[in-house]
Amino acid sequence: IGEGKKDFSKVGDGDVVILPAFGASFEEMTLFDSKNVDIVDTTCPWVSKVWNTVDQHQRKGLTSVIHGKYAHEETVATVSFCEDYICVKDMKEAQMVADYITNGGDKEAFLKYFENAISEGFDPDTMLDKVGLANQTTMYKKETRAIGQLMQKTMITKFGPVNTKEHYLEFDTICDATQERQDAIHDLVENADELKLDFILVIGGWDSSNTAHLLEIPQKANVRSFHINKADCIGADNTITHRTMSGEIVTDKFIFDIEDKDKEVVMGVTSGASTPDAAVQDSLSSIFLLKKMSSSD
Repeated sequence: IGEGKKDFSKVGDGDVVILPAFGASFEEMTLFDSKNVDIVDTTCPWVSKVWNTVDQHQRKGLTSVIHGKYAHEETVATVSFCEDYICVKDMKEAQMVADYITNGGDKEAFLKYFENAISEGFDPDTMLDKVGLANQTTMYKKETRAIGQLMQKTMITKFGPVNTKEHYLEFDTICDATQERQDAIHDLVENADELKLDFILVIGGWDSSNTAHLLEIPQKANVRSFHINKADCIGADNTITHRTMSGEIVTDKFIFDIEDKDKEVVMGVTSGASTPDAAVQDSLSSIFLLKKMSSSD
């Protein structure tokens, strides 16, 4: 119903409830059990792996440091299985946590900054001595690994190399489908000049976290790239309506020199982990048709 709130009042006895790939929170599952519904669980196995990871953190007395966006539904579900946690969305926030672990700091300012991303009653002075890393499965893989290295280095600095294992725990919980796509687009970016790429097209939902991260890779490397959510974003007038890294939806000129019959359009194409194959094929068909029509004018 908006603003991260859900209305389950219409769910009744005997209804069928389908759980999405990013799962449901512990509180939601408890509610469904009380309503005696039939559950079809489509939770991604990698998301379940994250839940098992944070459960191990709790059993070992660790605070879960979760690389994810605190308002994302997958992370909301994950933190519901935690007693003590803090969410960091990027390397900047991870560095803030690392600095506090090493040097302490302004506790009130720290809590204010992370007020929406920490467990109830969180105390950075006592709850950051032992931490375990987990992640939202769709986050940028290299950043998760960098955050892990930072946390490990921080614990070595504070407690020494001998005692690190008592203070830091890490498992690899990045989704395979996400990893494969990130690796592939990294290869495209690294070889963009050799391939003479005109652009990279990223296809997937505009609210999809893993798709948005795919766009970041070429954008940060200054490789021309576009994130679209369907074939209709490609206009017959050689324009493309796409989502920028900042989340803005804009329309720009698409293919340069498209009217040149001798010009070959070289593009890289990838898609979000949950993007239907049909959406990719439809988008490619629109590009092929656009090129054919423009070259024949």
